[in-house]
Amino acid sequence: MKKIDTLNPWKTELKALSRYPWIWAVLGSIILFILLSVFAGKFSMESFITLATSATFLTIVATGQMLVITTGEGAIDLSVSTVITLSAFYTTGIANGSNGNLWLAIPAVLLTGVVIGLVNSFLILELKIPAIIATLGMNYIISTLILLYNKNFRVFDVAPFLTSVVRYKIFDFIPLMIIITLVIIIGYDFLLRKTRFGKSLLAVGQNREAAALAGIQVKITQMIAYVMCSVLAAISGIFISARVGGAFYGLGDSYQMQSIASVVVGGTLISGGKAVPIGTYFGALFLIMLTTAMQVAGLKFGMQNVITGLFIVAVLFLASKQSQQ
Repeated sequence: MKKIDTLNPWKTELKALSRYPWIWAVLGSIILFILLSVFAGKFSMESFITLATSATFLTIVATGQMLVITTGEGAIDLSVSTVITLSAFYTTGIANGSNGNLWLAIPAVLLTGVVIGLVNSFLILELKIPAIIATLGMNYIISTLILLYNKNFRVFDVAPFLTSVVRYKIFDFIPLMIIITLVIIIGYDFLLRKTRFGKSLLAVGQNREAAALAGIQVKITQMIAYVMCSVLAAISGIFISARVGGAFYGLGDSYQMQSIASVVVGGTLISGGKAVPIGTYFGALFLIMLTTAMQVAGLKFGMQNVITGLFIVAVLFLASKQSQQ
């Protein structure tokens, strides 16, 4: 006869919920939106869609961060913030407010992302520099390039096509950015679950030695993850430049730690070996809701940074403890 656990009646339910770790981000987002609605004095679906759209820009870069984190052993890309900023400058500067120049601007930005990803992977995989140090160093190098580029930057117009993309709503209701982000999420979910690369990436994150013995090209798999991360950060920079109407120094700074937090809050293991693309979006949505809630509460910018920082530290601490169990 099967023994019934009377000491913990919720154990079975919690175990079932653990299969969907992103559910906590969803519940947190719902709670925060209800609180925001109460403060505003009304419930507005339009406000929710606006927040959901804001989360898409963070989700795109966070999806790339997810791939790097999934490789395991503390892999994190701290260069994504400056990749975003550099991409925004390049997109705006090369396009110079003309749709006709996008055919040159977008490939140049994507190629820049590929090169940065390759350099990151070389520093980490060949020179054996820890990921957090290598990508932080790359972050400073790119910051210097941005400063040099910014000296002669005089462009204040964004290509109309990009502006239309970030503002367009299907049936005047569903933002195109949400559709684009969902396509990216579904695409990477398929990549991870159904393709050889995706399965190799998960295997590398779980145990690199075992993956190598199984015939997986560990270094190539890791390299692809870093390249994809930089390319997605570059794509995010393209859209963000259209959203803010240009580029400025420090544009991507807030996305550095928020991209990591979005991944972890969404259920991806910080220790690697497990990735949750849909959870990354809900994690991003939660962080956007949290930031908006602090703004509505009237907290000063400095205090917002402190609270956000403490939250991220707490999330990473709890995630590291969970991975050790």
